[in-house]
Amino acid sequence: MRRRTWRLAVAVIAFAGAIAIWLLETRTFPYLSVNHDEGVYLQQAAMLLDGQLFVRPPVEDVFRPWFFVEDGDRLYPKYAPVPAAMFALGELVGGYRLALPGVGAAILALVALVVREVFDRRTGFAAAVIVLCSPLFLIEAAVFLPYAPTAMLNLTFAFSYLRADRTDDRRWAGVAGVAIGLAFFSRPYTAVLFAAPFVVHACWTLWRDLRGALSRQIATATLGVAGVGLALAYNATVTGSPLVFPYEAFAPLDGLGFGRRQLLGPGTEYTVRLALRSNALVLTEFVTGWIAGGIFGAVVAAIGFGVAVRRGLSPRAGILAGQILTISVGNVYFWGNYNLLGDLDRAGDGLIATHGPYYHFDLLLPFAAFAAVGALALVAVARRTATRNLTPRAARVTFVAALLVSALALGGATAVNVDQKIDRNAAVTDTYERVYEPFEDGPTERSIVFLPTPYGDWLAHPFQALRNDPDFDGRTVYAMDERPFAVFDEYSDRSLYRLAYRGTWAPHDGSPRTARLQPVEHTAGSAVELNASVGVPSAAESVTVTVTTAEGSSTHVLENTATETTVRLTATDGAVQLHGTGIETAEPVRIADRDDVVLDVFADRGPGSSFSYRLEVPIRTDGETVRALTPRVERCSGIRDCGGEAAYIPEQSPDGVFIRTELAAVEE
Repeated sequence: MRRRTWRLAVAVIAFAGAIAIWLLETRTFPYLSVNHDEGVYLQQAAMLLDGQLFVRPPVEDVFRPWFFVEDGDRLYPKYAPVPAAMFALGELVGGYRLALPGVGAAILALVALVVREVFDRRTGFAAAVIVLCSPLFLIEAAVFLPYAPTAMLNLTFAFSYLRADRTDDRRWAGVAGVAIGLAFFSRPYTAVLFAAPFVVHACWTLWRDLRGALSRQIATATLGVAGVGLALAYNATVTGSPLVFPYEAFAPLDGLGFGRRQLLGPGTEYTVRLALRSNALVLTEFVTGWIAGGIFGAVVAAIGFGVAVRRGLSPRAGILAGQILTISVGNVYFWGNYNLLGDLDRAGDGLIATHGPYYHFDLLLPFAAFAAVGALALVAVARRTATRNLTPRAARVTFVAALLVSALALGGATAVNVDQKIDRNAAVTDTYERVYEPFEDGPTERSIVFLPTPYGDWLAHPFQALRNDPDFDGRTVYAMDERPFAVFDEYSDRSLYRLAYRGTWAPHDGSPRTARLQPVEHTAGSAVELNASVGVPSAAESVTVTVTTAEGSSTHVLENTATETTVRLTATDGAVQLHGTGIETAEPVRIADRDDVVLDVFADRGPGSSFSYRLEVPIRTDGETVRALTPRVERCSGIRDCGGEAAYIPEQSPDGVFIRTELAAVEE
């Protein structure tokens, strides 16, 4: 009966965790999070469901997703496919998001099982509750990142290993080997740090009883090595060498060790001193803000460790204690913990502010285990003290009151920590909601959408909710706005759109403020003419028009302006020419075969009030035909605002400020 009751209680905790994760992922992360690796794993999951390890874009240079490696005409992700495969299982049963509650529930159940194997049932249940109340678990289990799925595999290994050690069952030993092999395939270094104390324990069991332990340890080791072999085989398939992992092929200096380290930027010299400092900050964040109870929870865990030592630290409990050492010290060797922090001297900077110290996710197991031991020990001491010094009735009242006060203190600290983390992520989601709003009503037809690239030439960075199907033939195809004519030629039967936003890309600060999905027309002829009408406020002292190409520029001050001023730009093979009221004789400006012709209309209203309209027209000539696309349109309050972050949004523009454009072919 006790066993059945315990199992039911663990099932309730696992179910509660699944519900919490479902609410978080659907309400806090409906457009995914600020960590753009989520889009990589979901893109990879879609590839696996299509039976593909590679994608082959139909046009070069415009379809490369974030963190994909270029290999000739094909692309592949920098990450191993194991977490993506788990997410793909969710899609098979109804949607990718179903995978996350499943993984989270499994982690909670496995924590209870592992800690029960080390201590007892009550401690195992308490440990599961503590993990459920930890912000690091709640946030990481609610996003499509590899840390929770890999932890699930590690915990499966831990439980199976301990069960096999207790029962001498080689079947459980085999399960342990499969689990740690897959964990290595998923995140090799993470699996090594987690498993290292188990390896020490395995060697100790062999030394103590070689004949009794040998068969099960061989089963675990053999299947574990098979997982390593699977990882090396995957490497050979995608990178061409079993010893070159995809992440190394993507960024050779984004790995383990000290010295020069970098991902995509200028990088840094990762010294031992810098490693120790950054990891100390990460561990401080882990203890103070990302575990149940914060610093109070850490104190309870320290008490629990002391209690376990006083009682006589068993070899199994020694495994958990060893993990505190291997995971903490091992991560010093990985510069990602420095990268996670952003600016070390600026609190709340970097991904750690929203996602926590996720490279230390596996520390939740030893923390929860010893915190559970400490909490139960404190409860027992409180009960004995009350019973010894008070009457039975007064003892019960005092004991219950003490429990309530302690629960309120720990629960309050946990609630504040969780609330802060959710609010930080919710602020980003509010920004995402404004940016993705134009997609709520369209496009409904088969279309191409050109996306901005604030972080460089990548798709799904930052717009990871806008992903292509593996065959690049979904209802909507997303492309970078780098080779628009090549994309049009490949998808000439589709409608064209361009996503533009207003404000710098800084989701944490509530920017961009609004976005627009601009229809784009393709026009071709022996010449192409752009007619642009712009609003000029009556307070404008003058209007200056400048046309700029890759070959030169031409500037004109309009002599007569009205509240609506019209200019005309004509592009022929080899040159563009400006026309309009107040423009006497404009000399043609030469253009290249592929050019983005920029038309600036500057309205001078004095310091602080002036603004300009910027129209950037993609043009391509081939000797007989001139082709053009609808211009990218911006309204800039300053020169520095222009260049992709000052989109003209009609419904958001002040009175008297407007832009109307018409692009037409002209036969000469």
